[in-house]
Amino acid sequence: MSEQEDIRGKIIELVREYHAQRSVDEFKPGESIVRYSGRHFDDSELVNAVDASLDFWLTEGRFTEEFEYELCEYLDVDHSMLVNSGSSANLVALSALTSHELGDRRIVPGDEVITVAAGFPTTVNPIIQVGAVPVFVDVELGTYTPTLESIRAALSPKTRAIMMAHPLGVPFDVEEIKTLCDEKGIWLVEDCCDALGARVDGRRLGTFGDLATLSFYPAHQITMGEGGAVVTNDEQLARIARSFRDWGRDCYCAGGENNTCGKRFEQQQGSLPYGYDHKYVYSHIGYNLKVTDIQAAIGCAQLKKVQSFVDKRRENWDLLHARLQEFASHLILPSFPENSEPSFFGYAITVKEDSGFARAELINYLEDRKIETRPLFCGNLTRQPAYSDITHRVVGDLGNTDLIMNNTFFIGVFPGINAEQIDYIGEVFSDFFDSHSSLITASS
Repeated sequence: MSEQEDIRGKIIELVREYHAQRSVDEFKPGESIVRYSGRHFDDSELVNAVDASLDFWLTEGRFTEEFEYELCEYLDVDHSMLVNSGSSANLVALSALTSHELGDRRIVPGDEVITVAAGFPTTVNPIIQVGAVPVFVDVELGTYTPTLESIRAALSPKTRAIMMAHPLGVPFDVEEIKTLCDEKGIWLVEDCCDALGARVDGRRLGTFGDLATLSFYPAHQITMGEGGAVVTNDEQLARIARSFRDWGRDCYCAGGENNTCGKRFEQQQGSLPYGYDHKYVYSHIGYNLKVTDIQAAIGCAQLKKVQSFVDKRRENWDLLHARLQEFASHLILPSFPENSEPSFFGYAITVKEDSGFARAELINYLEDRKIETRPLFCGNLTRQPAYSDITHRVVGDLGNTDLIMNNTFFIGVFPGINAEQIDYIGEVFSDFFDSHSSLITASS
């Protein structure tokens, strides 16, 4: 062993010792915060981050390659590419569908993409950014997903794609919607940013659509700080997506490699001189949305634990669901399709309109007692200031979406929450209903 390798080994051992000294605060009901989500890690993430830092290979490197391979293995897909966020993943995925290489199937300005307004902005933003028109449909309460019938009603001669998320890790009707897409010759983009690890009929989400996206923000199932991925089983779409991610270049060499295609100086590209260096040929108007290898290193450690994280989220969701059943006459509790195994991002609750109290009263009560809450993202996106003047179409009304905007919120089920904290959440709900019993009785 060289002196440098010896020093490296000592650094790694010190990192493990450092983590071992990390104290975990005792949970104190009413004082400790019950987070809605957050990073969950051990010494392996710190070791990987330091190991990658010592390499000082700051862009894509060995950890990126390892992560992309292992992600493909976990999801059972052929291609994955890391990007710097789930939002960037959505942008890359939809941008790929605008490529001239797709011929008549490409999305061009004015084409329509069906989606929902009850979601996260960056599922919809790429539709607007490529010049397409978002077509909004309503969702069901409980699952917060649209029906197949509402999707069918939204179809028009201009429809080129469906792009929407599996909200809070609950699958939308992906099998039926994919069948519809195949019948109509339109694209399906699955936003799985909330849903890594979920299944439908035993098959992982992210494998149904033409393209799918993931987020590795700290709130999600695994994290690398910032980060995301685009996955697909289509080789052409993978190459196009990678081009959009990597400045729009035509070359597909990995960082530090040259002449993978074997004809770097032997091609005619556009009106460039024959043999112009293929590493500097650009076939798309792209971006630079790559991740760093330090982030990928953290992701590699997290990915080894992904199934245990998913299982723990399901366990917490089940405990919370059982605990809150007694309040189901006043709250719409979450549900999911029978043929699915969700990978829960959170536990969604909608206050019924005749409950006798407002959402604000309940969430303020929870927040005052250190239980974090979040709305179901943007509520009704069409009512957000940024979207007041966008070109769009609404099919039917967005009645449930408006109800979600006013009455829905979610609380945490991530692996950092334990049974003691869930018991505490249940006690706080009981206290709330006891303290508001006169209002609730009056409304009955």
